[in-house]
Amino acid sequence: MAGFCSLLVLLVFQSSCLGFRSPLSVFKRFKETTRSFSNECLGTTRPVIPVDSSDFALDIRMPGVTPKQSDTYFCMSMHLPMDEEAFVIDFKPHASMDTVHHMLLFGCNMPASTENYWFCDEGTCTDKANILYAWARNAPPTRLPKGVGFRVGGETGSKYFVLQVHYGDISAFRDNHKDCSGVSLHLTRLPQPLIAGMYLMMSVDTVIPAGEKVVNSDISCHYKKYPMHVFAYRVHTHHLGKVVSGYRVRNGQWTLIGHQSPQLPQAFYPVENPVDVSFGDILAARCVFTGEGRTEATHIGGTSSDEMCNLYIMYYMEAKHAVSFMTCTQNIAPDLFRTIPPEANIPIPVKSDMVMMHGHHKETVNKDKTSLLQQPKREEVLEQGDFYSLLSKLLGEREDVVHVHKYNPTEKAESESDLVAEIANVVQKKDLGQSGARESAEHERDNALLVRDRIHKFHRLASTLRPAESRVLSLQQPLPGEGTWEPEHTGDFHVEEALDWPGVYLLPGQVSGMALDPTNNLVIFHRGDHVWDGNSFDSKFIYQQRGLGPIEQDTILVIDPNNAAVLQSSGKNLFYLPHGLSIDKAGNYWVTDVALHQVFKLNANNKEAPLLILGKSMQPGSDQNHFCQPTDVAVDPDTGTIYVSDGYCNSRIVQFSPSGKFITQWGEESTESNPKPGQFSVPHSLALVPHLGQLCVADRENGRIQCFKTDTKEFVREIKHASFGRNVFAISYIPGLLFAVNGKPYFEDQEPVQGFVMNFSSGEIIDVFKPVRKYFDMPHDITASEDGTVYVGDAHTNTVWKFTSTEKMEHRSVKKAGIEVQEIKGKGSGGLNLGNFFASRKGYSRKGFDRLSTEGSDQEKDDDGSESEEEYSAPLPVPAPSS
Repeated sequence: MAGFCSLLVLLVFQSSCLGFRSPLSVFKRFKETTRSFSNECLGTTRPVIPVDSSDFALDIRMPGVTPKQSDTYFCMSMHLPMDEEAFVIDFKPHASMDTVHHMLLFGCNMPASTENYWFCDEGTCTDKANILYAWARNAPPTRLPKGVGFRVGGETGSKYFVLQVHYGDISAFRDNHKDCSGVSLHLTRLPQPLIAGMYLMMSVDTVIPAGEKVVNSDISCHYKKYPMHVFAYRVHTHHLGKVVSGYRVRNGQWTLIGHQSPQLPQAFYPVENPVDVSFGDILAARCVFTGEGRTEATHIGGTSSDEMCNLYIMYYMEAKHAVSFMTCTQNIAPDLFRTIPPEANIPIPVKSDMVMMHGHHKETVNKDKTSLLQQPKREEVLEQGDFYSLLSKLLGEREDVVHVHKYNPTEKAESESDLVAEIANVVQKKDLGQSGARESAEHERDNALLVRDRIHKFHRLASTLRPAESRVLSLQQPLPGEGTWEPEHTGDFHVEEALDWPGVYLLPGQVSGMALDPTNNLVIFHRGDHVWDGNSFDSKFIYQQRGLGPIEQDTILVIDPNNAAVLQSSGKNLFYLPHGLSIDKAGNYWVTDVALHQVFKLNANNKEAPLLILGKSMQPGSDQNHFCQPTDVAVDPDTGTIYVSDGYCNSRIVQFSPSGKFITQWGEESTESNPKPGQFSVPHSLALVPHLGQLCVADRENGRIQCFKTDTKEFVREIKHASFGRNVFAISYIPGLLFAVNGKPYFEDQEPVQGFVMNFSSGEIIDVFKPVRKYFDMPHDITASEDGTVYVGDAHTNTVWKFTSTEKMEHRSVKKAGIEVQEIKGKGSGGLNLGNFFASRKGYSRKGFDRLSTEGSDQEKDDDGSESEEEYSAPLPVPAPSS
């Protein structure tokens, strides 16, 4: 073992296995000693090599293959030769740039094929796949620091290694020789106190204008995990990349992680000085490109004519907190890059003999995109969970494969969805204008339109890649001959943001409630210059800021649904902390105020003098005459019966007659981790289903929706999905569909803030959605019209979005349990089109990305630092001190 380490020392580090040197000097020293193994197939007859009583080596090699065309991807797998836990502590590549463009090593539990080797068109892994190692262009070996290893085997580690080799230019195979490129792993059975992992920073929406001399692509994310310690990095672009730099930003101070030319060998280079990253830090990366020499804009994509901006960060964490793979594809702090160190903007000179050709024919580099697009494509079926196979091909610049996702409902996929969600989120949240300047609404709208077709199908998530999530659906079927018609929506119903709607620029106060009036105008209830924060109430829920007086601005805005013009405004000097809003069939407004602990009925034409007031002003309580921070109101369109969700400090639904007389109440506080039917933790939003005689409640802090019979108050069912996370803030019903928005994830939770479209009959999620402009931070209310238009209001970003249906629906009647039901089917293709994501407008290349159906659910947030009583808390690591 000592000899093995010594050999690596001579090749990589000057003094010790833990030493750090200049990345360029490491490459130069290794380049002098590297040689091709392509004809020798060394080690393939003895894949498991004992080192000592605790250590062994695995020689993972291609079994003598001969690619017949350029850009061939071959995969092979090796089962870990033991069941107990082991740790990979060293990688040694066996490949030559003369034959291999790049290699990727994955860890997973089930390879896509059991063959000796296979075309990676069949996929890489059928389950979660973690990238363990990457090699390109005669890169030197990667040595992990002492005590650090990638965990494999055992109960939680990978059972298989899958090697993927990309053969770029096959001119070296004219003699039809056999290739046995691969990598040797050094493993130990000794437990390692520190576990290695990979953090991928990747841009997905960079555009490089033709002829532009300098173009920056910036990526940044808040780090919200336990501390990680960075010890190596790898950069990746295609031909236009000049320099890639990565940093940790803490208290405004930039600390270099890595700074390298992507035209040098794309190895994992040791950081010059170890960098620790703690909760609250920002990870930031910049790729510098040039568009000189191009005749059309260049976009992110998988061909040699497209571009990429990737920074791989190899880190280790304490074993008890270890996370094996994390991603960042956003830019949550564009203004931060105004202070980026100057070195990040200076290209690194590269000698001509060291420039990477990216493994493709030289003539391919200069091919026109149009000719590339005309090449015939063959379909590649990706098994469920194989999004990382797609990612690896994106890294390898695949040009001729159409990816088709094939869903297998018996298998599970988890982490793949996280990366997809982040890719969607970055395009939705990224500042599409130039940083440092306030772009006009029209310019931002044009940019958003540019990317809309590339992202909208990322929002169709829950029912494609991942098997149906755990949920409870206690459906009470009507008896034969009974029941009512319930329109059922199935197929591809999809909503996306209306990017030409200027309502996102209204910027009212905290948007707390929304509803549609009888003429389909949007009505917004907001808090003006008042804010609900930690100082608003005392421990007895008594409002503490009466001295501010009522809100002096108009708190009710009537908005034109087409152009977002303010048609009417009212409600000044009436409210202190507005919350819920609903509108009855006569057009009367029903609002709640959590500071006043009251419910108001306002005339549609004269909203200054309430028609009815329920509750006692500034007096919290739980009897028939008092509320405690009531949240929402629903009014039965047939009977006029009033339902109030009460609320933050009561856990009940209260029923009143049309005149405001108390009738009954039901519900109790939930105190256990598995709340029972009829128990609530902040009943936050109400939705009536009149024709079924049901009232549905967004049980916010229990992360579920409960539905009850309005006549008997009998519990009907619970709708709960893992993708809700821990909160459901608001719901809205139209015939056949139930819409919902969730809330911010707790620390280390994975579910993003997003909107949901559900089939009301089955409770199945049929679509999820997020905005392109700005981003959801605390979506507080949602309302939908029967034509499928959806509005979402956010209490933190003070923003209202409009979403519209993009699919025409087909209607037909079906029989279910003896009841004739209206079924509505969409005409969509039923899958995410990555070709549309990366292509479809102004020269985007779609090669290598078509038709991968998948689901995503991870999103970073840009916290504004403010605390709200409507937020929720969870134990967080202590933020790192400044350094």
